[in-house]
Amino acid sequence: MMTSCWSTLPFIFLSSCMVAASPPGCKIRITDRGLEMLKFETQKFVEEELSNITMPEMKGKEGRFQYTITDVKIMELNLTHAELQFVPGVGLLFDVQNSSITLSLQRQILYWLFYDTGNINASAEGVNINTVLNLIRDEDGRLKINNMTCDAKISKMRAKFSGTLGRVYQFMARFLTTGMRFLLNQKICPALDHAALVHVNAMLETIPVRTEVDEYIGIDYSLTTDPVVTARSLDMNFRGMFFELTDQNDTLINQAAEPIIREYDRMVYFALSEFFFDSGMFSYYKAGIFQTDIIHEKMPKDLEMLLKTTYFGTIMMLNPALIDAPISLQITVNSPPKCSVKTSGATVVMTAVVKVMVLPQGRSPVQLSSMTMVQTDRFKIFSNQSALESLALIPLQAPLKTMLQMSVVPVINKWTKRGVGIPLPDGLDLIEEVVEYHNVSISCETC
Repeated sequence: MMTSCWSTLPFIFLSSCMVAASPPGCKIRITDRGLEMLKFETQKFVEEELSNITMPEMKGKEGRFQYTITDVKIMELNLTHAELQFVPGVGLLFDVQNSSITLSLQRQILYWLFYDTGNINASAEGVNINTVLNLIRDEDGRLKINNMTCDAKISKMRAKFSGTLGRVYQFMARFLTTGMRFLLNQKICPALDHAALVHVNAMLETIPVRTEVDEYIGIDYSLTTDPVVTARSLDMNFRGMFFELTDQNDTLINQAAEPIIREYDRMVYFALSEFFFDSGMFSYYKAGIFQTDIIHEKMPKDLEMLLKTTYFGTIMMLNPALIDAPISLQITVNSPPKCSVKTSGATVVMTAVVKVMVLPQGRSPVQLSSMTMVQTDRFKIFSNQSALESLALIPLQAPLKTMLQMSVVPVINKWTKRGVGIPLPDGLDLIEEVVEYHNVSISCETC
């Protein structure tokens, strides 16, 4: 029931929602290898936010010179030495060292009665930015940046004047760059702080924490705990529960064991407990889709003949005229199917009520028998009417088992094979997935 990822935000922002503490149905681990793949998205996000920094107009006087600096624009950011790392117990660290920023600004200079305008190209060098994001879940269950610490420093700035008197003004570069460096230092952290705590949190609030899978069921990705950050990974415990759309409060109680991830070698790990699958089966069962009729052209001729032979006596006792009427099977799963996961694989246990009906033309269907089929690691069938009839059903076990596999199982597969989205951040896609079965859980890992 899992497909490739969907996401909308940079960093490690996974959509989620909060519920009372209970075992997670789905666990996601992003390792330091996976974090390395996200560095580019994070760097691009930071560059976009810093490029929008606005600088105030600068005015001053130096001797007989009066100057005004306007239209300051950041032309290029070169964050060449950037790192994205885990901070145990806190969240994420984005660290930039020894990078540079290129700026362009306009000058207006008055010296006595001489007035001059032109462009100044400036560069900030030795740019160091250190930001730490504290990740939590909010009261509605969505992931939230709770706090951000930031430290930014610029080692030096250079300025080059253009125009015919550009060289004359170079002596002004010292006090202009000092002021520019001070202002830029004061702008970097507030810009990133506003981007994280306002812009990103606002985007996180728009992510639905409960989403429809199809016209019958939806899924709830709920964090059962705050994100757990270690030096090697970011672990997210999701509720991972399906629900029926028409009665979203009637859900399956999670009594399954918690999925466990022990590895760190790959970029991303998913672990799905039996509850993840059971809640999906439970929701589809409540929606009433696990039923089908085997009738007319769907009924194999040899099975119809076997059924007429088995119930020949019953038909003759009811009405001999019914002997030529077609036979149908009404198959209804009468309890939610249950998934069992072992190291050998996953199986689905289900029970179904099968009614054998005869269909006289122009009249209401007549029930010949009602039986219960149980599909576990072994197939069982017994009559709902008498123990004696159960003995008579022994010849039907093999063909009815085949019919169950040909009818109900495809119905289950039809609604589960399309899958659901797994919440992942931008920059991570599922490729070269490896699925492993463990006792009570399934894990999926990707390079």
